[in-house]
Amino acid sequence: MKKITAFLLSLLMLLGVFAPATATTVQAKASKNIKVTYTLKKNKKKIAKKTITLKKNATVTDGLKKGWKVNDKGGFISAIDGHKQNNKKKIYWTFTVNVKQVNVSADKKKLHNKDKVVFKLSKYNG
Repeated sequence: MKKITAFLLSLLMLLGVFAPATATTVQAKASKNIKVTYTLKKNKKKIAKKTITLKKNATVTDGLKKGWKVNDKGGFISAIDGHKQNNKKKIYWTFTVNVKQVNVSADKKKLHNKDKVVFKLSKYNG
């Protein structure tokens, strides 16, 4: 009888009766990640675009640093992959999330799944 029980248990595992628990575990792991699309522009010309997988509650800076070499200080971006700001010429990096200007530094702005971040290096006319 013990051999039959062990056989049936093995057969049930082989047939995937326990698969829902495994699938739930995989879904839980997957839901801990988000995908964010980053676009870099110099004036109006697109210079780079990447979709980056991040952990939930990641910031704009987290994703940017995962995709490119970044110089920043206090959450303010001064260079991305060698494209530098120029304070004398008033050329700065600014960013939007989902086409909305953000009022906090990049290291403070939390991201959500499918967000679209655009960094633009251009002259500030303010």
